[in-house]
Amino acid sequence: MTLQPSLFDLPIAPRNPLPEGFRYQAGLVTPQEERDLVARLETLAFAPYEHLGYLGNRRVAAFGWRRGEDGTMVETGEGVPDFLQPLLAKVAAFTGLAIESFRHALVTEYAAGAGIGWHRDRPPAVAIAGVSLLSPCTFRLRRKSGEAWERASITAEPRSAYLMSGPSRSAWQHSIPPVEALRYSVTFRTVARP
Repeated sequence: MTLQPSLFDLPIAPRNPLPEGFRYQAGLVTPQEERDLVARLETLAFAPYEHLGYLGNRRVAAFGWRRGEDGTMVETGEGVPDFLQPLLAKVAAFTGLAIESFRHALVTEYAAGAGIGWHRDRPPAVAIAGVSLLSPCTFRLRRKSGEAWERASITAEPRSAYLMSGPSRSAWQHSIPPVEALRYSVTFRTVARP
């Protein structure tokens, strides 16, 4: 009998740990809740994503805030719609943040082949929580470290949630490469009050 464990018995540490302030939870919603949500999302009046004249390869529906012509976020006065409130309650419980601190909701429809390039959400967003629906995606993060990039990634499975706060929101960029199948993302942002 040997006391030395086999290489295959040892736990595998992540090659690139996720940044400080990033959290992930699988199974935030049930399959039935996902089906019900998607049925409602399919009825939304999606518009092509546009930023400073650039059209993204995804469609969005925003609530609570919108992007102004100069690219800054402008409060609309409308709240998160009622049908998203149960999801928002689950997101608030997962994050530990007050439900009323989430003042912006963005529903994004990624058709097969759509993704989102490297970016960092800017103020007024303080913390960002997202829920992935229908199909998985690779959620990539990076930050400049000297002459190189420090990188991390996680597979956001259907019905899962993530939180970006602290350094993961302010110091790291994130992106999603083209998805293989239709995916919806529901993103909630906390916004500091003026």
